[in-house]
Amino acid sequence: MLDLTITPEQQKIQQLARNFTAQHIIPVAREWDERGGFHEFILAENKKIGLNCMAVPVEYGGPGYDSVTQSLVAEEWGYGCVAFATTLCGNGLSSYPLAIAGTDEQKKLYYGRLVGGGMGGFALTEPGAGSDAGSCTTVAKLEGDEWVINGTKCFATTCGYASIMVVFASTDPDKGVKGLSAFIVEKEREGVLVGAEEHKMGIRSSNTVELRLKNVRIPKTHLLGKEGDGMKIAMKTLDMARPIVASMSVGAARRALDEAVQFAKTYLDVNGKPIGRHQAVAFKLADMATQVEAARQLVRNALRLKDIGVPYTKEAAMAKTFCTDTAMRVAAEAVELMGHYGYSKDSVVEKLMRDAKVTQIYEGTNQIQRIVISGLLLNS
Repeated sequence: MLDLTITPEQQKIQQLARNFTAQHIIPVAREWDERGGFHEFILAENKKIGLNCMAVPVEYGGPGYDSVTQSLVAEEWGYGCVAFATTLCGNGLSSYPLAIAGTDEQKKLYYGRLVGGGMGGFALTEPGAGSDAGSCTTVAKLEGDEWVINGTKCFATTCGYASIMVVFASTDPDKGVKGLSAFIVEKEREGVLVGAEEHKMGIRSSNTVELRLKNVRIPKTHLLGKEGDGMKIAMKTLDMARPIVASMSVGAARRALDEAVQFAKTYLDVNGKPIGRHQAVAFKLADMATQVEAARQLVRNALRLKDIGVPYTKEAAMAKTFCTDTAMRVAAEAVELMGHYGYSKDSVVEKLMRDAKVTQIYEGTNQIQRIVISGLLLNS
């Protein structure tokens, strides 16, 4: 169906992403899921079509796409595979702190690597501080004109392959969240070590690693913003990233719906009648389709608010919560509708259900999103 709410240029970019997904992601997604290895080839393919650094502004060599356009692309990638989408959206996530607090020189350094085909990383989570960034134990100390960073990060997406990353560390542990700061760290710095790789239930071909920092020395100028700005930068970054995760989830839910509809059209009951002709099945499909469309519109609303420069924290949290819950619900409904075929490893929806689960967890769990939403409601 033609979406008249987006511009002709956005429709072209959406179609570009759709064609890319059909050609490079869908045919190999199952293979890479089973292999559990990182699909590094997709980075070069994505650079060829110019979608490798969508959030990088034009003045720094990127396309400078608005948030809705980035969302359209993320949805198409999510339709193909959430693992591939997680990788391909990683440069957006790692770019956001630069957009929020980066100087011109910092942006030239960071964006230059992404535009050249490199990958960025984002390292916030720690083994003992999942949703509580204020409990960060990674420490940065200023020694002359250099920061020296020590600590361990976990669940660091794409950091095994990133050439440059944003790392959060405490510059004053006694201040808790007010002592958190953000830094640019190049992968080649001595002391940057990639530890264990996570073996996950879903998004198995995306790269998720432990990141160890041992006496890593970086220039004083690699501090983003001011000392103590880390929590503010992290929260603003996640505000920007959550609707993109929501978009990926809409794509996954749409794929699950399409698979369920196709099955309902072709699988026959004992009387030779397609099961989709039974009202119980038809109504289930109708509910799934309604949920997918509602999720998409919730994302669009949040991102249109962002693009016109008005507060959207609540709407971003709502979109992330509803869309990821919808992806999980619709994928599970598809598995149930398709019975033993849906539960089989040979089915698409089995993988979709495993992949969808993580979207409710990363970029801030949906429990955290509900804290954000309710807090804004109660304190308004």
